[in-house]
Order: sequence, then C-alpha cells, then structure tokens
Amino acid sequence: MTRRSIGQLGENESIQEIYIASNKQLRPNRQGNLYLQLQLSDKTGNVNAMMWNASDAVYRKFDDGDYVRIQGNSQLYNGAIQVIVTHVEKVDAAEVDDNDFVQLGSTQLDQLQAELAQTVRSFKNIHLRNLGECFLIDEPFMERFGRAPAGVKQHHAYTGGLLEHVVNLMKLCAAVAPFYPEIDSELLVFGAFVHDLGKLDELNYDRGFSYSDEGQLVGHLVMGVSIIERKIAEAEKLSGESFPHDLAVRIKHMVVSHHGKLEFGSPKVPMTLEALALHYLDSLDAHVHGFGKLLADDMNPDSHWTIFNTQIGRKLYKGPPAE
Repeated sequence: MTRRSIGQLGENESIQEIYIASNKQLRPNRQGNLYLQLQLSDKTGNVNAMMWNASDAVYRKFDDGDYVRIQGNSQLYNGAIQVIVTHVEKVDAAEVDDNDFVQLGSTQLDQLQAELAQTVRSFKNIHLRNLGECFLIDEPFMERFGRAPAGVKQHHAYTGGLLEHVVNLMKLCAAVAPFYPEIDSELLVFGAFVHDLGKLDELNYDRGFSYSDEGQLVGHLVMGVSIIERKIAEAEKLSGESFPHDLAVRIKHMVVSHHGKLEFGSPKVPMTLEALALHYLDSLDAHVHGFGKLLADDMNPDSHWTIFNTQIGRKLYKGPPAE
C-alpha cells in the first residue's frame, strides 16, 4: 500500500498511517472530559491532531518522538488540516522506513557541513577565522548542528534544517554584500553563521521536535550569546591573544537583534549595518522557504490560490495549474 504522507493529506480523508508523535498533552475540555492533543510529522511536514474522550492510559501508550500508527480522519480547521484520531498505538522503529521521515540525507548534510567549513576557513579576518575554527573542531557541537531543525513548526522544521538555513543565509549574505561596500562582508557572513546557534539548546530534537525548558524561559537569542562568549574564551586560549572587544560586541549585537523588532523577540533592534542586513536577509530566507512550503502543501491542486492561512494573514497565488 502506498504511504499517505502528511503533505498529501486533504480534507475529510480516512487515515491509517504511521507518523512521529510529539508535543503530546492531555487536556480537559469545558465539561472536564479529557482529550489528547499532539503533533504528527514525517519528512513532508507536520499536522496537529486531537483525540477526544482520551484517558491517562492512552496518554502513556507512547512518548514524544515515538513512531505511532494512528487511525482517524482529517478535517479543515482555521484554514489548516488537522487530524481527529480515533485510535493510536506505538510502533517499533524496526517496522519503519527512515527515508519516510528524513528530508535531508547524510550525503546532503555532509555537503552542507563542508560548504560551511570552507566558507569559515576562507575568512581573511584572522579573529573571525580562529573563532569559527573553534566551532568547527568541536565535534559534538557540529554533530548537533547537523541534526537540529531551525524551528518546531515554521521554516526549515526538519532534521538538518538549521544547517541548511544557515548555509543558505551565508551564501545569500556573501552574494548581497558586494552591492554595499560600506558593509563588512566577512562580519555579515559570520553573523549568518552564528545568528541561530542558540537553537541547538533552545530546541529538543532527539525525540521529535519541541522546546526545551531553557529554550522557553530564555530563548535562542540570549542563549546564542552565551555560546559565542564561551567560544571566544576558547579562541583566546588557543591563539594566546585577546579577541577584539569591539568585534565581539558587534557579533553579539547581530545575534540579539536579528529578529528586527522588540515585539518579535529581539532584546535590541539592529543598530549596525551588518545587523540590519542580517535581519532582512534572514527574514527573506525564512519567509521564502515558508511560503514555498505553503504553496507546495496546498490541498487544492486545481485552484489558482492556496487556502487562506491564518498565520500569515493571507492566501497565496499559485498561478494556473500545470498542464
């Protein structure tokens, strides 16, 4: 039987399939009856799911990150597909084809790692190159970097998504910087490298995708600054000389300001040219990727438009269907 991936789910379909479960919560409704809320995912995306009249016994059948076989039906809710589950059971990982759940293969991840290393090691600024090398030679750190998603639900929300986003953004910064000679191009590209490194600790990704306690309490911008400060200390120890204070401050400013606005979670707004450029280019890469996924996942293949998406407050134009 052909697998029914999440990206293929339409409205009012009967579903019997294996997915990864995460973010499970047992909640009471207004009448005090319990229901189970969870997220189901595979390599094509994720979908919210609900199971009415659940119980603690059902909740304890599986853990976040487990493969589960679900039975249920899909429905449209607030412009998005959700699944109403009628039965759920844990599935042994040996029964599952990993290729159904991995968007980036090992060869692609190795290539991205190689591109990252080549760019960092080509910096002419010796301080940026030495600091970057402290990340590259940290094998446990780079292993986690290769597995982390860039988010739980939004852009690049899959294993290796953070690495892909960072490498794409570094190339984007390198391509744009020559048009603005007043920008320090190497500093901008280095900012792209480190801007989201806090997500390695902000997110849990060993078993499904979720936020860590520290991630929810502190957030990846502040956590990223802590990582950079530790690596600067390592760079100073290895090189035997102090890291330039102004350069360290400029790097940390790019990290804490890259969301652009205080209401978007940035402790500071961009106040250097490099921070300003990083904010807009990061937003460009994230939004183009996210919009592309909405277009690809839209469940009305014969329509010129996607359904209205409440998260972005609009529908997207797809153009006439391909003939």
